[in-house]
Amino acid sequence: MELRTLGTKNLPVTPLGLGLAALGRPGYINLGHGEDLAGATSVEAMKARSHAVLDAAWHAGIRYFDVARSYGRAEVFLREWLATRGIPPAAVTVGSKWGYTYTAGWNAGAATHEVKEHSLQVLRRQWRESRTNLGPYLSLYQIHSATAQSGVLNNATVLHELALLKDEGVAIGLTLSGPAQAQQLRLALAVEIDGERLFDVVQATWNLLDPSSGAALEEAHAAGLGVIIKEALANGRLTSQNITAAFAEAHGPLTAHAERLGTTLDGLALAAVLAQPWADVTLSGAVSTDQLTDNLGALSVDWDDAAAADLATLAEPAETYWATRNALDWN
Repeated sequence: MELRTLGTKNLPVTPLGLGLAALGRPGYINLGHGEDLAGATSVEAMKARSHAVLDAAWHAGIRYFDVARSYGRAEVFLREWLATRGIPPAAVTVGSKWGYTYTAGWNAGAATHEVKEHSLQVLRRQWRESRTNLGPYLSLYQIHSATAQSGVLNNATVLHELALLKDEGVAIGLTLSGPAQAQQLRLALAVEIDGERLFDVVQATWNLLDPSSGAALEEAHAAGLGVIIKEALANGRLTSQNITAAFAEAHGPLTAHAERLGTTLDGLALAAVLAQPWADVTLSGAVSTDQLTDNLGALSVDWDDAAAADLATLAEPAETYWATRNALDWN
C-alpha cells in the first residue's frame, strides 16, 4: 500500500486506515455489531479480536490507526499490540481524540455510553490519559466532534491549550459530525493562535449517503490540512448488513455496480471515498479479519464515472442522514 503524508506535518499514512471505535468496547452503533461479536465481549476476548484485526491490517500495509478516549480500551489495546509486535513509533501514525468520556462500564446495554464535554478540564485530563496509554506513538490529537453546540471552536482557553500541545510536537486536529460539518470546518480553518493556523488535520464523515461535506473538505485539503474520512460505510448502512425495508430500493444500484466492478457492497462504498482526490486516509471500521479483507478490496476497484453518476442519486439531505444515524441502536 502506498505511503503518503498527512497534510503538512509529514506524518506517514496509507490510503486505508483502521479505526478501533467498534473494537475497543463491546457496544457500538454499527448495524450488526452485536452479531459480529457473537457474545465474545469480555475484555480479553475483545483484546484478542482487536489484535487479530490489527495484525491483518499491518500485514496488508495499513499504517494509520485511529482511537479515542471514548472507545473503551482501544488506546490500551493498540499500545499493547504495538509494543508486543515491536513496531517502532516512526513506522506508524496514531491519532486519538478527546472530548467524550466512556461511561458504559463495559456494558453493551448501558443507558449511556459516552458523555461529551469540551472543557479545559476534560482536555487536560484526557491528554494525560492518552499520553499514558499511547506514549511516543501518539502523533495526532483531535477534538472529538467539534459541533457548534459544544462551542469548542469559540473557546479561546481550550484553543490556546491545544496550541501548547502543538508546540510539544503533536499534530492538532478536529473531527466533525452532524449536518453542519462544512460550516464548522470553515470556522476551524480560520482559527489562528499567534498568527499560525491551529489545525493540521480534519476528520469528517463523507459517504454515498451524505456527501455534503465534500466541497469544504476539498478547500481544507487545498489549504494544507490532512483529510481523514470516517464512516465511509455509514455505520453499516452501506453494507449487506442493512436489510431494512427503507433501504431496499438503494440495494439495486449498489449491488449492480458492485457486481460490475467485481467487489462487495462495502468495497464499493469505500472505493467511492478513495476516489476523492482530497481524501488522504479513509478509515475501515472492520471488527473481523474477513471484514477487513472485504474493505481492502476497495483498493483494487476501478471506480468510474458511471458508478459516481448513478450512485449520486442515493444521497440524502444531511439533516435526514444524521437523524437516521442518531437513531441507530447501540448493540
